[in-house]
Amino acid sequence: MAHYVDLHSHFLPGLDDGADSLATCFSMVRTLVEIGFSDLCATPHQFAGRFETPLDQVRLVFDQVSREIASELPEVRLLLGAENYWDDVLANRLRQGEPPCYDGGKAFLFEISPAVMPPRLAATLFDIRVSGRLPVLAHPERYVAVQRDPAVAESLGRQAALLVDLAALSGNGDRAEVKTARRLVEEGVAHAAASDMHQLEDGAAIASGLVWIEKRLGANAVRQLLNENPRRILVGQLP
Repeated sequence: MAHYVDLHSHFLPGLDDGADSLATCFSMVRTLVEIGFSDLCATPHQFAGRFETPLDQVRLVFDQVSREIASELPEVRLLLGAENYWDDVLANRLRQGEPPCYDGGKAFLFEISPAVMPPRLAATLFDIRVSGRLPVLAHPERYVAVQRDPAVAESLGRQAALLVDLAALSGNGDRAEVKTARRLVEEGVAHAAASDMHQLEDGAAIASGLVWIEKRLGANAVRQLLNENPRRILVGQLP
């Protein structure tokens, strides 16, 4: 096991558009372990109007899965977070000082609308950083503003950790997303990479994205993007 850290995955069953059963959950976890991950962050969607599972229910599912995984794969460490949509729910939780963070720490994962960049996003992220939290932006390669202008990613990356999807690096999928993800990694703008696994079939593209990093940038880049930087992010440090 290479002891990679996956900051973004949807293996918890029945909570969002990820795993649909406990059996699928276990298969997804095994696949990620085979790829080389030892620390897996469950990040079910929190999205007003679409995925609104109460956080206490999310915790119950996570605890059940953790017990089962611990008995079968004791070398695997599971952590709980959330993929928070940039909406009023997250805004209220931030005001109350209670956003769903990784493992109850300082860093939290969020996503925005692909088509429209929220107004004053960089300034708001700065305020969040000043408050002691570390925002982590999921799949920046999907956002049209980032695809059009690399400077947008550089600006956001000064206040938030940028977390690209491994599947985008593989070359599969939307051409603009592939091009943008690879550029962010090659130019050192991306801070880390993650699986964003939703279904078992995603495994091949995730593994392929990891191979692309190693072939293009070497083993040191793999270690930085999948081990060293994710561990820093988990403790609230911007790499």
